[in-house]
Amino acid sequence: MYKDIIHDTNPFGLTKKKKEKFFFKNISNLEKYHTRNCKEYKNIVRKTKHSSISKIEDLNFMPTSIFKNLDLKSVNEESIHKKLNSSGTSNQNVSKIFLDKFTALSQTKSLINIVNNFIGNKRLPMIIIERKCHKNSRNIMNASSAAIKGFSIFGSDYFYLLNDNLSIDHIGLKKFLKKHKSSNFLIFGFTYMIWKYFFLNLNPINFENSILIHGGGWKKLADKKVSNKTFNDSIKKKFKLNKIHNYYGMVEQTGSIYMECEIGERFHVSNYSEIIIRDMNFKKLGKNKLGFIQSLSILPKSYPGHSLLTEDLGMIIGEDDCPCGRKGKYFKVNGRIERSEIRGCSDTIT
Repeated sequence: MYKDIIHDTNPFGLTKKKKEKFFFKNISNLEKYHTRNCKEYKNIVRKTKHSSISKIEDLNFMPTSIFKNLDLKSVNEESIHKKLNSSGTSNQNVSKIFLDKFTALSQTKSLINIVNNFIGNKRLPMIIIERKCHKNSRNIMNASSAAIKGFSIFGSDYFYLLNDNLSIDHIGLKKFLKKHKSSNFLIFGFTYMIWKYFFLNLNPINFENSILIHGGGWKKLADKKVSNKTFNDSIKKKFKLNKIHNYYGMVEQTGSIYMECEIGERFHVSNYSEIIIRDMNFKKLGKNKLGFIQSLSILPKSYPGHSLLTEDLGMIIGEDDCPCGRKGKYFKVNGRIERSEIRGCSDTIT
């Protein structure tokens, strides 16, 4: 269905005109597929479907919270290869995402193409800002474990910074840095974990030869009045770490992540995804207008997660003209809707 783009070496190579044609064709086919193969989704479509669908903003969309209440599958039970759960707190339901091998492989390939566009194709020694014991079943994973496993594709010689009691493994870190002092390496973690356990608890170290990738956990930092700019500036100053890439994504659309480019304060939409901003009446908004983020992806085939209305607020700030050279839309995320349910994968540790 979208083999040509999955294997495209440049996931940000389609200009607006080409992207619209390609994306609408594939997302429309996916909409028809899920309507035929998922009974629950078909019932939803019957109640909400537009009389005609001629562009992507006409497509149905569901709130991400629906996966907390319904087990949505577009394949039979025997085809389920893996189940992902969002990382909710103990008194909350979790989203349940069912993957077959085709969908899991497509999501992995897209993740690799997107991230490699920012960090290169070489696997790098990797520091993970987590505990080594942070593991789940191979076939049933929560969002944070799935993210760690997904991003570990880009690393080698993994070092988990934290001990089981969340203290820093200083001895292990010293050995890692000594071993890789002359090479580039990768640092990965959830935003709040990086701030609390990496930035606040670690003495200044020269990390100028490293690349930091982080995402999730912004609600806790917003409560502490730590903005994305404050986060970046503080880490750059303390650790001389100049290559920082924030990412925006969700367990309901694994693989279709949005990465922050070198310019900063903007997430890029790849060939596999699309973004629509909607007002309180769900009408489409133009550039620089704050509203609800709708995220579309051509990757989910085993479940109807292709068009989702998130609990996040944001605005589109440009398309095809970012100085970084990547084509497609780029946008800002301005936080969560007030009183919305906490869904962040890094909110599992308080």
